[in-house]
Amino acid sequence: MRALITGGAGFIGSHLAQILLDDNYEVMVLDDLSTGSMSNIRHLKPDPRFQYVIDTVMNRPLLSELVDQSDIVFHLAAAVGVRLIMESPVRTIHTNIRATELVLEAAAKKKKKVLITSTSEVYGKSAKLPFSEDDDLVIGSPICGRWSYACSKAIDEFLAVAYRRERDVPGIIVRLFNTVGPRQTANYGMVLPRFVKQALTGMPIIVFGDGTQTRCFSWVGDVANALVQLSERDSAEGEIYNIGSDEEVSINELAEVVKEVTMSDSPIHHISYEEAYGNNFEDMARRVPDLTRIRQAIGYEVTKSLREIVEAVASSMLTSRKFQPRVGDFVPGD
Repeated sequence: MRALITGGAGFIGSHLAQILLDDNYEVMVLDDLSTGSMSNIRHLKPDPRFQYVIDTVMNRPLLSELVDQSDIVFHLAAAVGVRLIMESPVRTIHTNIRATELVLEAAAKKKKKVLITSTSEVYGKSAKLPFSEDDDLVIGSPICGRWSYACSKAIDEFLAVAYRRERDVPGIIVRLFNTVGPRQTANYGMVLPRFVKQALTGMPIIVFGDGTQTRCFSWVGDVANALVQLSERDSAEGEIYNIGSDEEVSINELAEVVKEVTMSDSPIHHISYEEAYGNNFEDMARRVPDLTRIRQAIGYEVTKSLREIVEAVASSMLTSRKFQPRVGDFVPGD
């Protein structure tokens, strides 16, 4: 089997590539490195079954050729991170919608299977918890820039459903909930690597808002494994699946866990959303997935606790970024 991963040099894509190689797939990565990094896939390059192309999904002739050569397409290429989304809404909308349209268009020619990665953001302002795949999507006003991401990913889902119905493209849609782990960057507003980096460098741990908002953080290994298992099941075609953890933690609690795990003396400071992102920003108090469907489909289970995830992220960050821990500070392997 040959798999194409768009955005495969990104955080999740690089972990997915490793799992596919472990399962004896041939893997091709297509990435323009706008948010991905060669360092994420450098360890894969010696494997003769692994190839990569540094180019954009918008290169239609190249994309068509790579899709034709593949048995399955994992479409992960997208604008990511709250900060990037707030600063570049045009890029967000164009990248997400146009790229997905081109992938589905290429897949339609030879009916190649496509797994589309969507996001928990599509649930928007819904107050019905936990979020179930069949729930209505409640998107906020277009005046609020963050909803451009949610809307663009919702359109991706509509496109996948439309291509399945009209052009018989076997598609699977997954909604990811706060995937975290090694190689995730803090550059685009991702909260866990940002907290860990601040703790390891002795900087204040900055919490946006009052910190009572809750999220469910999922281990990247669990997510990547779920993507592969779903892609291998014909029964998953045409379905939408939440993937994540249903263990809620407040952002204040997350900051305390990071401090404890890293043995950091960094103070925890709060700033308003306006200070962080400017005016017209909205956040959700809770975001919790209903995991019934994916548990029934593949026996999905969470394998790491939040503390174990923070330990793994801190160890990876110290190793890759060559932090010099102080006496008494967190040391990888402790």
